[in-house]
Amino acid sequence: MGWNRHSDAFLELGLRAMVTRLPALLVSSLALARRADARAARTVLAAEAGRGVAQAVGLLAVNSVLGGLMTAGPVGERLRGSLPALVVLAVVTLAGALLRAASTHATGRLEPKVERVATERYLERAASVELAAIEDHAFHKLLDTAQYGAASARRMISLGAAVMNALISLVAAAGVLTVLHPALLPLMVAMTLPSAWSALTLARRRYESFHAWVQHARAGRLLAGLLIEPGAAPEIRVHGVGPFLLRHFRAMSETAEGEQARLARLAARTGLIASAWTGLAAAATYATLGALLLGGAMALSVAGTAVIAIRTGSQSLGSLVVEVNALHEEALFVGDLDRLHVQAAQWAVPAGGAALPEDPKEIRFENVTFRYPGDAARPALDDVTLTLPLGRIVALVGENGSGKTTLVKLLAGLYTPDRGRILWDGVDAATADRRALAERVAMVAQDFKRWPFTARVNVAVGRSSAPLADDRVAAAVAEAGAGEVVADLPRGLDTLLARDFSGGHELSGGQWQRIGIARAAYRGGDILIVDEPTAALDARAELEVFEKIRALAGSGQTVVLITHRLASVRHADLVHVLDQGRLVESGSPEELLATGGVYAELYALQADQFA
Repeated sequence: MGWNRHSDAFLELGLRAMVTRLPALLVSSLALARRADARAARTVLAAEAGRGVAQAVGLLAVNSVLGGLMTAGPVGERLRGSLPALVVLAVVTLAGALLRAASTHATGRLEPKVERVATERYLERAASVELAAIEDHAFHKLLDTAQYGAASARRMISLGAAVMNALISLVAAAGVLTVLHPALLPLMVAMTLPSAWSALTLARRRYESFHAWVQHARAGRLLAGLLIEPGAAPEIRVHGVGPFLLRHFRAMSETAEGEQARLARLAARTGLIASAWTGLAAAATYATLGALLLGGAMALSVAGTAVIAIRTGSQSLGSLVVEVNALHEEALFVGDLDRLHVQAAQWAVPAGGAALPEDPKEIRFENVTFRYPGDAARPALDDVTLTLPLGRIVALVGENGSGKTTLVKLLAGLYTPDRGRILWDGVDAATADRRALAERVAMVAQDFKRWPFTARVNVAVGRSSAPLADDRVAAAVAEAGAGEVVADLPRGLDTLLARDFSGGHELSGGQWQRIGIARAAYRGGDILIVDEPTAALDARAELEVFEKIRALAGSGQTVVLITHRLASVRHADLVHVLDQGRLVESGSPEELLATGGVYAELYALQADQFA
């Protein structure tokens, strides 16, 4: 998983590093908030600052109330004397509640906006890079890691608000204590450090355990999921796999329970140590307060206020330690998202370029060599020179790994050659407008995407940039011979083709093949690339599909056909035979059979199976 990149992030941040990095972390979370909703960001900032001021004023008001109540004189007179301070305390308490509500509301508005903005940036960058980037190991690893950046950006908003609140509360308590008596601030620190140490130690321990056991936990969930997975259900029942899976699930759960017990035992021990430390610090604090009271250096009301301020500051510092650590970790994932933006810009499909001919006569590959990134073996295409006459049926033939699919990906502009040129009537495709090139191509890949949408959208997604036209969908369905497939669906073209959802329906492989061909027909590109179009079809359906393909070529569309069934290419105008990335033969099917080369050998091998 991508987040393993930062598996030690939580452990890098000690108390000293926390203080050093805190300003940058707060600035980062504020920048995210302002990018998503500047008004809500200002509301959170102002509300949290206001809460800190209100807390400081409240502590001073408490001191004034206690001082008034503890003076000499009748009770009624003391109460009347304390009334102004009580009014101030009530006002700041109400103001604090209102500010907290305002901060909560603004944070609630900010969080989903931040996640949406960050997710859109991530998806936009991922969708706009070259195919080679998606297949590049290092870039894809960054994609894996950066995908957590959007959720981390969202969490940074609430964590940033919590850190600000804890920090302002701590500063307010420390300021009040300094005003009351200079000796009180060190006492608060002495009482606070044990709880902060305990919180940080427990959090780190849980974090280490999580990363050490995460694969174990995933495996346990996987076993549990297999027991209810529809695809595994038949074999579980026929082969009696259920007890086997349950036994392993129980064993893995028991070991995980042991880890939880270990953590609980350590947490109890750490808590006892921290409590003992806090107890000693509290005893020293109260002893110091008592000495100050006895010596007349501090009034009783001031001591009461000091106790409240010390407890408030202690809680704020303990929260601050844990929240800053969490904020630090989330910021690392947001940093990965920022790195993705930089690298995606380097991998982006170039915009603009030379115009392609309006009505080209041929596409020519000249000495084209292409090797997949990171592939140390032979090139996928090696010094290939061939011509694709437009308006004809051109078949690419060869055994697995011969380079057929790579060649059509280069033709569609998904890759650019490492060496050589692809010319559209003399215009080099490497310098052409790539988006304009893609507009001229329709593709039915061997593993084309089965979108979890309705049948109508699965066809119309072939040209999603254009408004959906029902008459065009109907024509594409008829052109692909998919009318019977649509007619058999419960709700026709409006049937959801996703069995995992309520009301969803699943198609067979052959039915999906027809929907894929209808999608390409809807797109209406000048060049139709068809990779193994009949792999999932029966013999009758295969004949029908090839009739449709011949009809497309008859209407002037260029068809580039990849198939292993050599009998299916007998109506091709031109056949190129590839072997281990090199072009070995070219000609019409009749010429290649007469020559007795690789095509004739493969044809004979397949024909012998029917003899």
